[in-house]
Parts: sequence; C-alpha cells; structure tokens
Amino acid sequence: MKRIWTGLSVVSIVALAPLLIQGCSHTKPIAPAAKNGPAACAEPFRFDKNRGARQFDLVFEGGGAKGTVFVGALQEFQQRNITGKRFVGTSAGAITATLLAAGYTADEMLAAVNEKTPAGKPRFSTFMDIPGAFDRQDILDSYTYKFFGEVDMPFISKRSEEKIDEKIFAQLMEHDRYRILFSFIERGGVYEGKKFHEWLTEKLDAGCRNLGNATLKEFSDKTGNELTVVASDTTAQEKLVLNSLTAPDCPVAWAVRMSMSIPFVWQEVRWQKDWGRYRGQDITGHTIVDGGVISNFPLDLVAASDPKFVAIMGTTGAADAPQLGLLIDEKIEVPDAAGTEPKASKGILDEAKELKTVKRLMRLVDTMTDANDKFVMSIHPDKVCRLPAKGYGTTEFDMSDQRVELLIKAGRDAARQCLDRMRLDR
Repeated sequence: MKRIWTGLSVVSIVALAPLLIQGCSHTKPIAPAAKNGPAACAEPFRFDKNRGARQFDLVFEGGGAKGTVFVGALQEFQQRNITGKRFVGTSAGAITATLLAAGYTADEMLAAVNEKTPAGKPRFSTFMDIPGAFDRQDILDSYTYKFFGEVDMPFISKRSEEKIDEKIFAQLMEHDRYRILFSFIERGGVYEGKKFHEWLTEKLDAGCRNLGNATLKEFSDKTGNELTVVASDTTAQEKLVLNSLTAPDCPVAWAVRMSMSIPFVWQEVRWQKDWGRYRGQDITGHTIVDGGVISNFPLDLVAASDPKFVAIMGTTGAADAPQLGLLIDEKIEVPDAAGTEPKASKGILDEAKELKTVKRLMRLVDTMTDANDKFVMSIHPDKVCRLPAKGYGTTEFDMSDQRVELLIKAGRDAARQCLDRMRLDR
C-alpha cells in the first residue's frame, strides 16, 4: 500500500493539476458557517424506544452517495421490528450506523436524504465544499510553498524575495481554484469536508439528542448502543477500529468524518491530541482517511469469534444476536433507473477518472481493498444482504429526486427478499 500511495501522489499532482486549475470559477473564499449548538429541550430524547425490537449486529458497507440505498433497507427493518445492538460501518456505512445508533428512524433518515438547501439543491451536494482559508503557518510549512520559494529572482535580496513570495502566494490563495490545488497536494483531497462535519453534528444534536459533541464513550453511555467506525491510519499504515473501547475520547462526529474521507476527494484528517489515545497508543498528528482503503465491509469485526476481535469489539451480551451485513452491490441493477443518469457536464473528479494512469492505480487499490472483504464474505455468505446500486456514483450527492426514490425502493425490495430468504426475523 505504501508504494501505491507514494506513486499515486506524484502521478496525481502531474496528471490532475491542469484539471484542478480549470475546474472552478469562484474567486472569493467561503465564509465560515455559524456554529450549531445543542437545542434547549424540555425533555431529553428517549434512546430506549426500540428496546422491544429484535436486535442484530448490523454492518454497513462504504459507498459514498450510494449509501442512500440503506434507507430503503432500514424501512423494511423497521416494518419487521428489527433494530441493532452493535452498529458497525465504513464511510457511508459509518454515517448510517451512527444515525441509526443515535435513534434515527427510517423516516428520519429519509428526511435527511431528501433535505434541500434554500436554492433547492440536495443538501448532500454541499458536502463537496471548496476549501476555505488555510492557516498562514500551514501554508509556510507546506511543500507547495517551499517548492514555490525555490524559484530564484535575480538581483533581489533573499529577505525581499521571501516577502514577495509570501505576497504572491497569499494572492493565489484568494482564488478557489488554487486552494483546490493546494488542498489536493497538501491535504490529500479536493474538498474540505467541513460542511459534512457541520451537517452530522447538527443531526446528532437534533431532536434533543445532544450528541453533536459526544465522544464515543459518551455516545455509548447515553444511547446504550455500541457504535464502531472504521478508518485508515496512513501514518501507521493500519486499520483503525474506533469505538468506546479503543478510542473512548474521540468525538463521534470526527470519527465518522475520518471514516468518510475518500482519498483525493476529501481532505485527510489529522488526529488531535485531545482525542486521546487509540488502543493505548498516542497517534497525535497521524493522518487518517476513509476506512474503505483497508476494509470497506468490516463484517469480520462482528462475525469472527477470535479473542483479538472480542478485545476491540466487546460482546452484545446476547449470544443469539444474529449478524447481518448490508453490502452495496454495484453489479445489481436498480429497477427502472436506466436512462435517469445525470446529463450534467463532467466535474474535476469525473475527468480525472478517465486518465489511464489514474484508472490503473484505482484498480490496483480497489483490488487490495476488496480482497480481504471478499474473503470474509465467502466465509459468511449467509450473513450478507446485497443491495443494488449499479449505475449510481460514489460522489453523486446531487442525484435527482427520481433517482433517490428508485434507489431507496430498490434497497427496500432487496432487504425484503434477503430477510425472507434468511428468515432472520422469525
């Protein structure tokens, strides 16, 4: 994996720079959004409303915008009085697992998916947010700035040249297109991810839940549910299994933000000191990205009985709790979705994917990512529920209402067939 990422960073800078420079027309930095806080509540949210339901260990695969299909599956689960005790997810699956563990119903999840901005666009589309201003010191310490400073100006003193360099660079950073390029090179992603973090914090506070700033331990204590989010530590080159046992002081919203940081799409996240230790180790400053880089479908975390898994996952307290993994299957057609694909012009990421070098590297990374997950699925085929998503894009956060409706319906129909076949709810 180390060789892949090293080669990919060099190739990507060369191959994608022209696309990034041409890819955006905005010229003013985005103003920071107002901070959201917990609502004043007459009564606290009841997290025990589903205590009489049949409890499962639920695992949700990553898949970006395709994760909308989970809403349909959850509608069927709710109809059959099925809920979870342990909730595990990667990327989009981490979002679903978190909201479900926070007491969201299928209807509330649907409302979140259908939420619109004042301009009438899907709120999910705001997750593709152009980076705002960077800290001055981060800029001065960056490889990009140092490379820029190596260009000598004849007949100008070093001190004067440094001042000129900083002024020119500051002017460049006023433009969205250059901040995109800077973000891609220095932070590993085109988009900032700030809007997503704000959205998730808001949802975790909604309905008097007041979980927006909760740590994983506080979340577990308050909800009575066990949430596990999978991310990838590119500094230590290992999988992070984040829950109340392994990283009790890590904020839930940041755990999910790390898990959904698809490389080259969203900025990587640096582990902060006040997030505490991970399994007793200080990983302050480590760079964390999407859990799908290592394991996109972490079914083994609940399906395996090995003591090393129990040590990081704990137990449900119910020996008969079934495990069920919801897999986003891009090979299964979504009924009636053909011909509904968006006709809009291609964006930066779409154009980049057409480059042969990028295609090769993506296939190689996908092979390494999927190999372990496919092995786990081959061992536990009876625990996997496949949900259709063919023709839908990972970053299609601005999908039309029609495509959303078709994907959700397909998810519910697939979940119904899966549960009927497995007879797990009987």
